[in-house]
Amino acid sequence: MPDVGRMAQAVLDSVGTVVVGKQDALELVLAGILAGGHVLLEDLPGLGKTLTARSFAQALGLDFRRLQFTPDLLPADVTGSFLYDQSKADFTFRAGPVFTNLLLADEINRTPPKTQAALLEAMQEKQVSVEGVTYRLDAPFHVLATANPIEYEGTYPLPEAQLDRFLLRVSFGYPDREQEWDILRRRISRQREETELEPVVDAATLLAMQAALETVVVEDSIGRYIVELTAATRENASVLVGASPRGSLALLLLARAKAVLAGRDYVIPEDVKGVAVPALAHRITLRPEMWLRRVDPSFVVEEVLASTPAPASGALPTYAAGF
Repeated sequence: MPDVGRMAQAVLDSVGTVVVGKQDALELVLAGILAGGHVLLEDLPGLGKTLTARSFAQALGLDFRRLQFTPDLLPADVTGSFLYDQSKADFTFRAGPVFTNLLLADEINRTPPKTQAALLEAMQEKQVSVEGVTYRLDAPFHVLATANPIEYEGTYPLPEAQLDRFLLRVSFGYPDREQEWDILRRRISRQREETELEPVVDAATLLAMQAALETVVVEDSIGRYIVELTAATRENASVLVGASPRGSLALLLLARAKAVLAGRDYVIPEDVKGVAVPALAHRITLRPEMWLRRVDPSFVVEEVLASTPAPASGALPTYAAGF
């Protein structure tokens, strides 16, 4: 486990040389990848979302494709399609950009729901069905999608079912003045626009790191704490629809990843608290009157965190004791 933590930290350090001053957000993105999930990067334009995805692909040694979502994009442009091959007098399948290790779905909310839905099967089942034929996607497979949270003209908001497929939602925010000057300084010294990172690990090593997360110990009281947090989102007065059990699973997986990033092989309550907002806020639907009051779902998760007592137990997990 310490080896996994060291390799993960090396990946973060590498990406941090390009994406400046966003250590916490980068750690969340890497936690999502280590947990085997997909990440929604929701923030204003120009804050490094695309650069983050490209940098992680380079540092992790993954095959990378970028797909710009537009209003006229068709499902076949995502998954691929059958084309007639005159030399063989038959139809052959031409794979779409989804056949990669890390897909950047840029501005995913700019394409119609039918095309957005083309990603659903790939994200959940790690496979694509075209004309009744199913094609498996090679592991690892991750989607990093970007969305602009304030520009709604000509956009199609992601439905709850698709939002739920993202393990977590991450925002970067504006850099402070020193960080912004650091960005300019690095650009001046680089003397070119593009950034290139040497691979720190490769796809096979990433799969091994992901498998190692399954051995991270989650004590029973921590597991129940996760369930209590998720259940509390359903009972909050501001919430119309709370987080599903998939939210509990997201908390479990991300808390394990946070523990590994901290060099531990066991989860503590702080790991759960650190991922609660990015894991649960996008799974909550507020009551209509809350929109008028400009209540944000993240406020609800923070309320739940403040009102749910955290455990303080050193007992062994029941599954570790052989139950």
